[in-house]
Amino acid sequence: MGHVCIVGAGFGGLTAAKELRRRAPDLKITLVAPQPTFVFYPSLIWVPTRLRDPGDLVIPLDRFLRANRLGFHAGRVTGLKDGGRTVVTDTGEVANDGLIIASGGRFVRKLPGIEHAIVPCAEVADAVAIRDRLEAMMAGGGGRVAFGFSANPKEPGAVRGGPMFEYLFGIDTYLRRKGLRESFDLTFFSPAPKPGIRMGEKAVERILGEMRRRGVATHLGHRMTGFEPGRVRTEGGDIEADMILFMPGLTGPAWLEGSGLPLSEGGMVRADARCRVEGFGRTYVVGDSGSFPGPDWTPKQAHMADLQAAAAAANLAAELAGREPAETFRVELICIVDTLDRGTMVYRDPKRTLMVPMSVFGHWSKRIFEGHYLRAFR
Repeated sequence: MGHVCIVGAGFGGLTAAKELRRRAPDLKITLVAPQPTFVFYPSLIWVPTRLRDPGDLVIPLDRFLRANRLGFHAGRVTGLKDGGRTVVTDTGEVANDGLIIASGGRFVRKLPGIEHAIVPCAEVADAVAIRDRLEAMMAGGGGRVAFGFSANPKEPGAVRGGPMFEYLFGIDTYLRRKGLRESFDLTFFSPAPKPGIRMGEKAVERILGEMRRRGVATHLGHRMTGFEPGRVRTEGGDIEADMILFMPGLTGPAWLEGSGLPLSEGGMVRADARCRVEGFGRTYVVGDSGSFPGPDWTPKQAHMADLQAAAAAANLAAELAGREPAETFRVELICIVDTLDRGTMVYRDPKRTLMVPMSVFGHWSKRIFEGHYLRAFR
């Protein structure tokens, strides 16, 4: 049946590999990534409060590769050749008969002084840095922490705000458990007047209401101008902080810029509703690397990458078998805003928005979701 190359070892890449193997038992499949490991990024929110150790969330893929009979090429992608039929890496080239790009996104780090902020969810080391800095502040008698996020102005949908709410609420809960909350000033900031609006109006109202209930200050609707040591600068005034946690908007990985692939204004690969890359044969994109048609609230999250990966795998398998690709992906948002001991669950699709209020059930649902993935990849 040929040889398929999958770029990326995150949610989208591993789901695509598993689905391709199910549909095409004899297909040769090679996974391309810097290392044969999977990082469960959603649980990094629990590292600063020691609910999770970083080692719990980095999973070697040896068993997964064997179980699904996958080849592995260790290398960083630097570009494409031959209309996508050759993947170029810093450790050699990988020829293919079909390609799925699942190499994730990267954060837009263009604000002046962004080195003075910690960008959570970029690397495991960032979550550890938050933990260590927080513990030093606790030992030193307290301080001021600012939490914020923004979108990619050229691609408003390329935003990941949920984890910032979770870092905020989780750290607030943790400090209360330690009897130290009164020694800390917590501030949430965003250039959006209604941060998290992609989850719906009611979700935003509930989240902002929870901030008020917990005594968290807010600084919303003011364009950011940069960071300085101990300070977030905005057009509406500055926020003083001893630790700044900031999640910028997303763009595509750097290697896309010279790849020849069609890119959106925000720097992501343009694709259709079947995840096919525009103008490229047998080439698909899933997850944060792609720019897809759909509602303006279409999320950038693991669940969405899984849905796109299943569609891409089905369509590529069909093409390789001489059939017309016809599978589309379902657009839905499933989000649990965790507070370390409780959680609010939000569901949204094109027809409805549902919300389950803050409860212990929400927190344990997130932990069950984590366990499901970790068992599958271990």
